[in-house]
Amino acid sequence: MEQSLLSEDGRNARAVVCQRCRCRVLSAGVATLARKEVLLPLMRMKTLVAEASAPECEVLVEHWLVHDMFTFENVGFSKDVGSVKYLVCADCEVGPIGWHSLEERNSFYVALERVQHE
Repeated sequence: MEQSLLSEDGRNARAVVCQRCRCRVLSAGVATLARKEVLLPLMRMKTLVAEASAPECEVLVEHWLVHDMFTFENVGFSKDVGSVKYLVCADCEVGPIGWHSLEERNSFYVALERVQHE
């Protein structure tokens, strides 16, 4: 991870935006870095993410973590897929850019590899 993405207090130093449409997902200074190995489906449109029975996946480790869904500027959620909801861009509906475990009520993760920073 680029050091310029972290502020001195360990938060995201720059805004987090969608790779495809540049929609702002998180403002600067609102998320902390979390390292957690997670298997996420490859990026697709929101409807395909929720409907895929056995999607192709990749392992992602670095995520921005927020504890309140209202921290997001623009984000959408898939239908429940088991005990997970996937996060997608609210404007273009591409994702998943992250995930939310229904078992961890106040933890929302955005994969660093699935977004850009401004």
